[in-house]
Amino acid sequence: MPYRDLREFLKRLEKEKELAKIEVEVSPILEITEITDRVCKMPKGGKALLFNKVKGYTIPVLTNLLGSEKRIKLALGYENLEDIGWKLYKLLRPEIPHTFLEKLKRLPELKKLNDSLPRIVKDGPIREVVKRDKLDVFELPVMQFWPEDGGRYITFGQVITKDPESGIRNVGLYRVQVLSPTELALHWQIHKDGNHHYWKAKRMGKRLEVAIAIGGDPVLSYVSSAPLPPEVDEYLFAGLIREEGVELIKGLTVDLEYPAHAEIVIEGYVDPQEPLVDEGPFGDHTGFYTPVDKYPKMHITALLHRRDPIYLATVVGKPPQEDKYIGWATERIFLPLIKFNLPEVVDYYLPAEGCFHNFCFVSIKKRYPGHAFKVAYALLGLGLMSLTKHVVVFDEDIDVHDLGQVLWAWGNNVDPIRDVQILKGPIDVLDHSTNEVGFGGKMIIDATSKWSSEGYKRVWPKDIQMTEEVKKKIDTLWDKLGLN
Repeated sequence: MPYRDLREFLKRLEKEKELAKIEVEVSPILEITEITDRVCKMPKGGKALLFNKVKGYTIPVLTNLLGSEKRIKLALGYENLEDIGWKLYKLLRPEIPHTFLEKLKRLPELKKLNDSLPRIVKDGPIREVVKRDKLDVFELPVMQFWPEDGGRYITFGQVITKDPESGIRNVGLYRVQVLSPTELALHWQIHKDGNHHYWKAKRMGKRLEVAIAIGGDPVLSYVSSAPLPPEVDEYLFAGLIREEGVELIKGLTVDLEYPAHAEIVIEGYVDPQEPLVDEGPFGDHTGFYTPVDKYPKMHITALLHRRDPIYLATVVGKPPQEDKYIGWATERIFLPLIKFNLPEVVDYYLPAEGCFHNFCFVSIKKRYPGHAFKVAYALLGLGLMSLTKHVVVFDEDIDVHDLGQVLWAWGNNVDPIRDVQILKGPIDVLDHSTNEVGFGGKMIIDATSKWSSEGYKRVWPKDIQMTEEVKKKIDTLWDKLGLN
């Protein structure tokens, strides 16, 4: 059952005792961050936080909305998130029916897909308050997150653009710095679709229209972060998850559509002929400040919001933060697609402590010499997995989510001279360790058991295992031993 809007989801969180309402006055400058950061580092991610008394504002601020496994499962409506991945697989890899009977069998699937398509509506709550003149984005409680940030930032906005050539919509999750009451800086990195749209518009000599939507069904906030292929509309993906199309409404000053039940929308445009502007520094999810760099400037043409809007923000910084659970959801959702392309993959893990792009631990069903390297090379060719810095490959019996097992196998099975491969390639632009922005070294580590056909000249030892007979016997005695 999809949520109509953010408010409906908050009612569910109240019922589940997953929402804390803060009635003490706090500032959007640093103070909300400090509270949220402490809660995010609680076991299991703490609660979602609704700050009802924000100093200088009547608009409440909501943080840590998706910051636990329970809440992100509630938001997406699935207990097993891999089920979403199989839906996405069917969208990207449609099977062509060969007989009339097969076509008939596919009708229910086609109906579900049709039901998932975004729907354009004529009106919606987002138009309850519309401003086209005397615009001031500082009317919103936009936060400054960390002491050395270059200013205030919007961090959980669905940034909507269209490909200037194909017209295909993209919805991305990019940080947005407030430069003035009517100007923003858009931090879309070189690997992101919004950046591609910008450079296409520049080549074509056209303005690029932009809308930033905040709030709505929490699924919409999630899908804006998902690393989908450029041809897949994020709002269609949201419809597949919801099993009901997202209601969109046409912009007033832009030829774009955005969620009719969003809390806040900022309309505007980027003129690619204008010089880029300074953006940053910003305390990012790496746990470090990213330095000042040049990014496009957005001019605000309209500001819309509900009559009593809720301002949604996500805090990033030293992990764990809310993005730990957003990244975990993406990891689980995209596992079926990885398994389709690489059937030998058993599981993979992108630790939040590695900021998702620093480490990939993957377990495989090893079948031939060098198989670990084949899998690692393939992973580095899959979408934004190309930004991964360290890929460590394990045998199928290793639980890659268990750091104890990972370090045990890594430490015992790896001879660095033989099992480590150094490569060069694209790196996340937030990575400060490389000499060049966005380009640097990568490491593949084969932590699987080694075979003689891989050059191992000794006898690989067996790992220690108790017999099943003894384990079963002790199972029957365990409660009598009084060791629980």
